[in-house]
Amino acid sequence: MFGSSHDVTLQSTVTEDAKIVWRVFHDSVTLIAIAQNDDADDCHYSNLLNLVFNAMVLLVGIEEVINMKNVEKFKKEIKVCYNLVDRILGIKGSWGFCQLTNAVEIIAAPENAVLQNFLDAFTEAAESVYGCLFIDGKVAVATKKWWSLSANELVLLSLLLSSLTPCTSRDIPVYLPDSHPTVPHRLMTFQLTRGIEVCVICGPSPSLTELEPEILRFWKPSYDSLRSVLKLSSRNFPTNLALDHNTLGFLLINKETNRCLCSISPTFNGGHPDETLSPSQRKEVLMSFYKRMVGTFFSSVVPGSESGPSEFSHQAMESYITTETHKCYAMMSGPHQLFMVYGEVIPTYAMRSITQKTLSLLTKDRNISV
Repeated sequence: MFGSSHDVTLQSTVTEDAKIVWRVFHDSVTLIAIAQNDDADDCHYSNLLNLVFNAMVLLVGIEEVINMKNVEKFKKEIKVCYNLVDRILGIKGSWGFCQLTNAVEIIAAPENAVLQNFLDAFTEAAESVYGCLFIDGKVAVATKKWWSLSANELVLLSLLLSSLTPCTSRDIPVYLPDSHPTVPHRLMTFQLTRGIEVCVICGPSPSLTELEPEILRFWKPSYDSLRSVLKLSSRNFPTNLALDHNTLGFLLINKETNRCLCSISPTFNGGHPDETLSPSQRKEVLMSFYKRMVGTFFSSVVPGSESGPSEFSHQAMESYITTETHKCYAMMSGPHQLFMVYGEVIPTYAMRSITQKTLSLLTKDRNISV
């Protein structure tokens, strides 16, 4: 308040062990984030605040959020957002890559081409153009219109579905924050089997009861394919694609499509000759490395991440770090960014060529559409 009265915009501040970041939305709502200071760029915390604000817009609409006339009434209305906000902040469920990267997580399987046909047919029957198949919280396939949604909308819809209590079907009113923030749509979801849901965004019709009987007719023939993809959910990419044995995990992002593919179990059987890092530690290392690179050396889909790299006289295309327990390498090529975690035994000089080879494998495989 002191800064704004003197025409000064203060966006963040730090203490010895904490960082405080805040943002004002539409001159109406102020959100403040307090986190442990990990020396990451402010863009990551600003992105979280943006997701939290748009989570409220998604479920109650922009008008209700920015034109609150009764604070007590507003507090009651936004209770519907609590589970989604908890999911964004990692309070409910583990913190995912989609809220970190602002790109939706996908699962790349050979069966996706077949499942796309099932989804297109079902979406047409639902009188919609927005359809998506979620498997273990990640997008397997989606219609062209679904992919045309903004990065914000893709990420929020994915997080919303993973924040809800599992049930056979749902009919939820949603406002698309970037394309239709004032007009409610209906998000209908149907559980095909445990861990797999199909979703459509519709207008007033058809009703949930009209569409429920169609589930068995449209999706029963796909059951074997669905089971095959679900078995791949810990790895997230085809088993016939062999990566270097030193690879502990990777994160691949396409800045143009707002999609990301990640794996902390690149060896399908879960084993690895170097067991110094558990799967949860690999995930933590990968996230920490991403936050260190983006906003400092690389720009990405995260809003505001371009400010730090723009201060350099040239654009960094590659970077790496080495520690006693692991090594990391980051590479940019066109719209793709690849962040790799390796065991500590890999020679430092070999990381660049192996990362290049991995990027080529992941972007040229016909079963992977990032």
